[in-house]
Amino acid sequence: MQQTTELVQTPAVVPSQRLRSYGRTLIEVVLPPLAFFIVLLALWEILVDVREIPAIILPKPSAIIRRLAEEPGYFFIENGLITFYEALAGFAVAAVTGIGSAALMARSRIIERTFFPLAIVIKATPIIVIAPLLVIWGGYGPAPKVIMAALLCYFPIMVNTIIGLRSVNPTSLEFFQSVAASDLEIFYRLRAPHSLPYVISAFKTSASLAVIGAVVAEWAGAGQGLGRVVFLMASYLDQEGVFAGIVVLAAMGILLTALVGWLERRLLHWHESMIVG
Repeated sequence: MQQTTELVQTPAVVPSQRLRSYGRTLIEVVLPPLAFFIVLLALWEILVDVREIPAIILPKPSAIIRRLAEEPGYFFIENGLITFYEALAGFAVAAVTGIGSAALMARSRIIERTFFPLAIVIKATPIIVIAPLLVIWGGYGPAPKVIMAALLCYFPIMVNTIIGLRSVNPTSLEFFQSVAASDLEIFYRLRAPHSLPYVISAFKTSASLAVIGAVVAEWAGAGQGLGRVVFLMASYLDQEGVFAGIVVLAAMGILLTALVGWLERRLLHWHESMIVG
């Protein structure tokens, strides 16, 4: 009977422990930055009131929030979703091409010496110079924005992946070679898992870059999108609208970074970097 009672009570304990764990995570991770952000907004509001700063120079946070509440469909759905799709698609393209090309370069020094200088040229070229060319070649649709976002994200993903694929433990590599493992087996069982922390780190950096790339391309030429909205409202001296667009763009970057964080917890739960001291 005692064993039966313990079996019945155990499932009730596990959800309780999980709830406490989630509550602790909420308090430790979410509340500190949220409290700091609220204090920062309050100081901003007070500063504008005390110094009597005109709205055309620096609008109040309350006015920006009110503007978002008045036109949520315009900022979030009509234009926000377009920019978010462009950024997400560009990030995905950069992830596939960056990881794929890194795998080839890590495998062959000849391929690396051939194509790595081209990647450096793309990285060194001011991205704002490329945007008008992409719009001329690809039109006002989403394609130039996706390409621009991919160009900004490609280099950090590619470089970090190469480092991760090559920075394997020599002892582990010798073990795989001693059991006559093929190059493909070494890649999938040793190099690929070892490179995951490096790839995820590059994803964290590239998440916000994808939004920047999409916005820059929209400035060069677009019919819709938050980049276009911010550009037009700035030309009309509508600072509340400009800041409202910036807030939504920042939220996009935070959302993409949060998605990468979720992916990190799923793929790297075994890694020492996920162990909280």
